[in-house]
Amino acid sequence: MKRLIVIAGPTAVGKTAHAVQLAQQLHTEVVSCDSRQFYREMHIGVARPTDEELAAVPHHFIACRSVTEPYNIFDYEQDALRVIDRLFETHENVIAVGGSGLYIDALLHGVSPMPDPTPELRARLQQMPLEEKRAQLKLLDPDYYIHVDLRNPVRLQRALEVCLMTGRPYSEVIADQPRTERPFETEVRVLSLSASDLRQRIDCRVDMMMQEGLLDEVQSLLPYRQLNTLNTVGYRELFPVLDGTASLDEAVAAIKLNTWHYARKQRTWFKRYC
Repeated sequence: MKRLIVIAGPTAVGKTAHAVQLAQQLHTEVVSCDSRQFYREMHIGVARPTDEELAAVPHHFIACRSVTEPYNIFDYEQDALRVIDRLFETHENVIAVGGSGLYIDALLHGVSPMPDPTPELRARLQQMPLEEKRAQLKLLDPDYYIHVDLRNPVRLQRALEVCLMTGRPYSEVIADQPRTERPFETEVRVLSLSASDLRQRIDCRVDMMMQEGLLDEVQSLLPYRQLNTLNTVGYRELFPVLDGTASLDEAVAAIKLNTWHYARKQRTWFKRYC
């Protein structure tokens, strides 16, 4: 049977290099599951594969959209499955790689639509301050609260909508979703490092990104800063520098710390596959 091999793990653990090496060994191609690498305008801050890596092995879902084009997990699932089906026509194995847990889960098991809130509920939550949303989510779903990006208002709102519409924690609703059987075998390989080694690699990566011109990249994205796509680690910390409200040293330190917090959440998420 055809096989999809998923390379998962926290940021900076070495997933891309491992996936490229494995794809070369198996003479196949790579499908990205990284929700931040979809966008053409985001390059340095999302640790996009290098030109050499992209030349070594064909990649899919890298720099394939603009930040101004809406794209969600439901669209990704369908698009990625079509690409994988096509690749299986000429390959026994396909490699998927990324650190976006929800997108990997969608690829492996499918994602079912969540209940839509009433317009009144959505409007009320949209008016709610971010701190109040966090407090509400911590009360209604402490398990998801631990894992979610607390600075992402879209994910906080969606979780609260489901909690309030169903009367159940969002994490339970997700866990109870029916899993879709795929017509191919799946294998998940989770890469790991010790906490100290991973944090050191994160710090080195951030320093390298700054040397490569991350601040200039963020400046080029100023017209789009209101988009939720740009509310992500490595970008949101640098906008205040360009506004003159934070120093560059403060921003770099914040990127390193926030990336580490994100990596810890990824490590927790991927334990389910170990």
